Amino acid sequence: MGTIEPYETAAGRRYRVRYRTPNHRQTTKRGFRTKRDADLYLASVEVSKAKGEFIEASAARERLGNLGTVWLASQTHLKPSSLRPVEVAWRVHVEPVWGAVAVGDIRHSEVQSWISKLGASRGATTVLRAYGVLAGILDVAVKDRRLSSNPARGVNLPRKVRKKHVYLSADEVSKLAAASSERALLILVLSYTGIRWGEAAGLRVADLDLKRGRINVVENAVEVGGQMEVGTPKSHKQRSVPVPQSLTVPLRRACIGKQGSDLVFPGADGDYMRRTRVSAGSRSWFKTALANSDLPAMTIHDLRHTAASLAVSAGANVKAVQRMLGHASAAMTLDVYSDLFDDDLDDVATRLDHVLAKTDVAKMWSAGEPR
Repeated sequence: MGTIEPYETAAGRRYRVRYRTPNHRQTTKRGFRTKRDADLYLASVEVSKAKGEFIEASAARERLGNLGTVWLASQTHLKPSSLRPVEVAWRVHVEPVWGAVAVGDIRHSEVQSWISKLGASRGATTVLRAYGVLAGILDVAVKDRRLSSNPARGVNLPRKVRKKHVYLSADEVSKLAAASSERALLILVLSYTGIRWGEAAGLRVADLDLKRGRINVVENAVEVGGQMEVGTPKSHKQRSVPVPQSLTVPLRRACIGKQGSDLVFPGADGDYMRRTRVSAGSRSWFKTALANSDLPAMTIHDLRHTAASLAVSAGANVKAVQRMLGHASAAMTLDVYSDLFDDDLDDVATRLDHVLAKTDVAKMWSAGEPR
């Protein structure tokens, strides 16, 4: 147990609490006006020590900026394309506001106020990402026993509204491919296989198994901050994607004279394809092709949605679409593309109607004799 000692100050008698931390280091807390206040504080210290919840005052005084730098460096599990927006959120939104604040001084109400102000000028994606950085740093502070709880948890956050998907028909895909000149095959592959841009950029001749009609997705190449980052596909999972038979012939032609390690869709310099923009200040070839085809505004990633739509319209079930797109589960596919399976709901209603029509209740109703 600790001890309580009185001492005199210009403002009158005060009380000092002496106690030992869990690591047996002696420390003090001064300034209590009454012995009762000192007793209560000492009791709370002993209870927190017994429960393993003791927080040293010096640990809570660590500035969030120092912890944030360490936290950011620990995010090695993130791919470069995922890490970059996190770094931007920290540098632009979190560090300027919270960097100089001691973690023990951060209050729930202050975090809520920050979220509300940020949401007034930024979109939900930006706000949620910035919040995730702050909350993640404070989660580590709790685990490191700098805080007893995370003051960022439980605040009201903006809802992220999912952008409406753009789906092209098969005829519209053909028009877009024709308007894309030498990139026509790329457009068709993206639209009928659902592989991502980075997966197409990293696709090598050896990854094609055209006898089986398969693309083996094993590499991803994306441009991050002007640099090409090459690694595994999203979620680090390789997958085999079906290729329509009609695309195997042009794919074979595209591989003539190439080695297994050569890229199927190289950039102009023979290296990995970069973003769709041709040069600084110019209109991208993809937007130009869209305009020339009289098609709605969309991103090249929307061709992945088109692939899902074409697969469903061709009769593919949700499990097949999940495997093609590389989603973690069929539930995720249904969540992302629930609008594509409306016909399945109509089919359920039709089948249930056949069952209901055979019951006595349905026969009575059809005879105009409901009870």
